[in-house]
Amino acid sequence: MTARLPSLNALRAFEAAARLGGVSQAARELHVTHGAVSRQIRLLEAELGLVLFSREGRGLRLTPAGRQLQEAAAAAFARLQDATARLRRDTPSALVLGCPGSLLARWMIPRMERLGRDLPGLTLHLAAQEDGFDRELTGLDAALLLAEPPWASGWQVRELAPERIGPVVSPRHPANHDPRRLLEEPLLHTASRPQAWPVWAAQHGIDPDRLRYGSGFEHLYYLLEAALAGMGVAIAPEPLVAADLAAGR
Repeated sequence: MTARLPSLNALRAFEAAARLGGVSQAARELHVTHGAVSRQIRLLEAELGLVLFSREGRGLRLTPAGRQLQEAAAAAFARLQDATARLRRDTPSALVLGCPGSLLARWMIPRMERLGRDLPGLTLHLAAQEDGFDRELTGLDAALLLAEPPWASGWQVRELAPERIGPVVSPRHPANHDPRRLLEEPLLHTASRPQAWPVWAAQHGIDPDRLRYGSGFEHLYYLLEAALAGMGVAIAPEPLVAADLAAGR
């Protein structure tokens, strides 16, 4: 039986941290949070049953097992980058567009039929990305995302629209009928946008320390499903909830 490979995202986080000498540097290159990189490395170590890094002051040092895996991972990613570059050259008419899974499911897919009518000559391949995008957008021609600066170095960024983000709640939830109860409710939150609630609160003159947090979710898609189910008050970008708001959900 062929041995199962570890998560590609975990390997990518490990390789970046090993190459750059730290989790913070890897997080900046991959355009994800420090916690996301640390979590992926812990998952990789747990899956392999090995310690890959030892700490030296504020830095990281590869263990012998870590050095062995780093050499293999670096070579593998280099080969993948070369292969995807050749494939893009061989199929210039195909546009590979990466976007977060929540954006893909809630905004992009519902518009695919219209996109096909408006651009009948476009061959589009959509690639879901759950842990952010690396500096080179490896394997992608472009990325569509809801985010804010700072951007990865070397990116050419075109802003399509300003982001509007705010609380959303099911009509079945008590806070829907009395907005004053909002800050009394445990707030649903997501690891992909940990600053969403504090930033929103500060912009509305609310002390972020007054916020009470409830259930947390790894990705925005699950957060919104929880809000639709009436589990609590979520916070979300308007494009991802516009259809639900219009339908009264």
